[in-house]
Amino acid sequence: MTMHRLWARQIRQATDESGQVDMTRLGELVSAAYEESDRDRRRTDRAIKLMIEELEQTHKRAEQDLLRAREFLDSIIENIPIAVFAKDARDSRYVLLNRAGEDYYGMPREEMLGKTPDQIFPRDIARVVNEQDRRVVDTGTPMFLEEHLLDAGVNGHDRLVNSRKLLVRDGNGAPQYLVGVIEDVTERITNEARISHLAHHDALTDLPNRSAFNATLGERLERAQEASASFAVLSLDLDRFKDVNDVFGHPVGDMMMRAAAERLAAEADGAFVARIGGDEFMILMPDDVCREEVLAIGERLVEAIGNELEVDDYLSHVGLSVGIALYPNDGVDAATLLANADSALYRAKREGRGRVRFFESEMDRELRDRRLLLHDLRQAVEQNELLVYFQPQARMNGEIIGFEALVRWNHPTRGIVPPDQFIPLAEENGLIIQIGEWVLREACREAASWPRPLQVAVNLSPVQFQAGDLERSIHQILLETGLAPTRLEVEITEGVLIGDFARALNLLRRLKALGIRIAMDDFGTGYSSLSYLQSFPFDKIKIDRSFISNLEATPESAEIVRAVLSLAHALHMPVVAEGVETEAQRAFLEREACEEMQGYLIGRPEPIEHYFDLIGINVERRRYA
Repeated sequence: MTMHRLWARQIRQATDESGQVDMTRLGELVSAAYEESDRDRRRTDRAIKLMIEELEQTHKRAEQDLLRAREFLDSIIENIPIAVFAKDARDSRYVLLNRAGEDYYGMPREEMLGKTPDQIFPRDIARVVNEQDRRVVDTGTPMFLEEHLLDAGVNGHDRLVNSRKLLVRDGNGAPQYLVGVIEDVTERITNEARISHLAHHDALTDLPNRSAFNATLGERLERAQEASASFAVLSLDLDRFKDVNDVFGHPVGDMMMRAAAERLAAEADGAFVARIGGDEFMILMPDDVCREEVLAIGERLVEAIGNELEVDDYLSHVGLSVGIALYPNDGVDAATLLANADSALYRAKREGRGRVRFFESEMDRELRDRRLLLHDLRQAVEQNELLVYFQPQARMNGEIIGFEALVRWNHPTRGIVPPDQFIPLAEENGLIIQIGEWVLREACREAASWPRPLQVAVNLSPVQFQAGDLERSIHQILLETGLAPTRLEVEITEGVLIGDFARALNLLRRLKALGIRIAMDDFGTGYSSLSYLQSFPFDKIKIDRSFISNLEATPESAEIVRAVLSLAHALHMPVVAEGVETEAQRAFLEREACEEMQGYLIGRPEPIEHYFDLIGINVERRRYA
């Protein structure tokens, strides 16, 4: 408000109704107006001062934010895990180096900053670095080198690196800085190579694994087809190696496996040797090796593995069986070649092991028949097509004391398949566990229904002892069927005790504690039966039928039977003679004080209905019941 307007307003306020000016009033108003004006000036001054202070604070905060941003950027660059550097674009003099750069170059930054490559690196390295810098500065094009070998020179180690360099220009567009990063990928590349190696090699032996073998076989087939070449595929399996694990334990078994693998690789004349799992190996022979050379190598491998292996004072005799398939005669694709090599290996093992066998066409037919038979057996198990027959057991006077339960398979097209054909097949493929449990349940269920409390004997496979909880399974079956444990007799062969002897012995003792009787079957046909009799109190010994059948033909068989009976009597173990078919055989056994017998003289294996009268069932009464 202007001064004259202020005065005019004050005069109007001090004039009364008659038009007279009250000078006292006017003085008061003027004094108040000056005071108000002075307050306004002070307020204005304070406002200006506050504004100036706020501007100063804003500028200070901006400087602090800029400082923090710079510190943050410096911290990022300093701690980034790859080497970062900056150089003056004019002379390649280092002006920045982070901590990772110090580690990479192997020297503190104080020794590098302000220096050129010529002052830091050996001459040949400095020359390469300078050439790269000049190229980037002259062209303005970034440079990127991937996984190249860098002769570090400073820290004394050659490294694989990814490196990048780019040019930074100033505000006028002139070259100012060279900025670069160096990523040391040596460790990553090494780890990737190690992972790749592990993916294609067996961890235990460091030989190529199944995947690597299949890939190499595929490449070999392509090359052989193009060049019309031939080659051999060998399928190998260590014999008796399971015994090493069972006797000495898996750590020693692993050492033995490595030793065996080393021998195979050393004796294979540079051929491709792979471990494909367990104790199985495969070998690819070089192209155009003749049949005689392949046979010689196979026999040399068998001999090398057959020699005694010694590891950390442990000695073991393992063996080797070899099957051979030749391209193109035995197959023109991988699947056929491998299947035929396996067929030849199966023949080598079946003929006694420690042998070399070439594939023959009849093996292919045999293998196909085995596969078909296995398929049918699986189906028979699933559809409950197996049968349980019973063969009577008697005292020497003819009194029936029990039956042995025997599994039978009446194939819809093959007819009756002999047990010696399908039982080994079931044991190889694990089906015997399911079959054995089914036979045991059926035998116990049937025996529990007999009016006469006769014994029932059931064979147990070594496979059943090695897999699953056999004790729990038998106990559960006895509870389900209601059969008294004392009426059940399980028959085992010494195959149950070979391997983990302590475990098998412990299981037998637990079964015996349930009240079950234990019989040693096929006595005299193995190697260690006598030692087993010392370790476990068997309830019964069964003399194998092979000795009984020759009683009348060879004096040696009669002496063996007498010796077994004498031994058993000394140990207070009853003896059952299997395969008794003639009265002369029965009479001989009775004279030698044999307690029990089983065979066609007493009765053949038949459905239980055939023996209703022996188990106490009145056939006529049952017919009309």
